[in-house]
Amino acid sequence: MVRRPVAWVVAVVLLAEAVFIAALNWFLGMVVDRQKMSLAGLDPSVMATSSKIGGIVFGLYFVLCALVAVLVAIRNRAPAGFGRVLLISVAVVHGLLGAFAWSMVGWTSFLFLMVVLGLVVLLLMTYDSEGGPQAAGGGAGQGGDPKGEAEPGPVAAPGATAVVPAPRADEPRSGDTELRASVSARSVTRPAPTTP
Repeated sequence: MVRRPVAWVVAVVLLAEAVFIAALNWFLGMVVDRQKMSLAGLDPSVMATSSKIGGIVFGLYFVLCALVAVLVAIRNRAPAGFGRVLLISVAVVHGLLGAFAWSMVGWTSFLFLMVVLGLVVLLLMTYDSEGGPQAAGGGAGQGGDPKGEAEPGPVAAPGATAVVPAPRADEPRSGDTELRASVSARSVTRPAPTTP
C-alpha cells in the first residue's frame, strides 16, 4: 500500500522544514541584533525579537502538520476535521513559498517546495480516492454502506393486506404451519382512511 510511506515521508520532510525555518529565523534575528540593522526606522531589537518569535511560531506550525501526517500513517486513515485543514493549509503555504522562492531565491528552492507540495497533495488524494478505511471492509452496513445503515425495505400502503410468502423447497418444514396460521390470523385488512 502506497499510502503509509507517503504519510511518513511527508511527516519527515515537514519536521526537517520546521527545524530549518526555526533555525534560519533565529539566525537572522541574531544577525540583525548584532549588526544593529534597521528597516524603515524600526528598532533593531524589535526586529530581532520578532524574527525569532516568527521562526518559533512557523516551526511549531510545521511540527503540528508533521504530527498530523504521523497520525495518518499510524492510523492508516484519512485526515479529518482540523487535521485535514492543517494539511490543506500547509499545501497552500508551500505553493505561496514556491512562488516567492522562484522570484527571489532560485529554481532549486522552488523545485524542493513543489516536491513537498506534491507529496502533501498526494497524501490527501490517495486517501480520498481509495475511500479511506471503508473501502477495504466494504462498509459496516449491507451493500457497502459506509454509514452502516441497511437499505430500507418496501413499505406497505395503508389498507394493504399482509401477504405471507410461499415456502421454498429448501426451507425446513418443522412448525411452520403454526407460524403461518398465527401470521395470517394477525393480518387484518385495514380500510383506507376516508375524508368527510
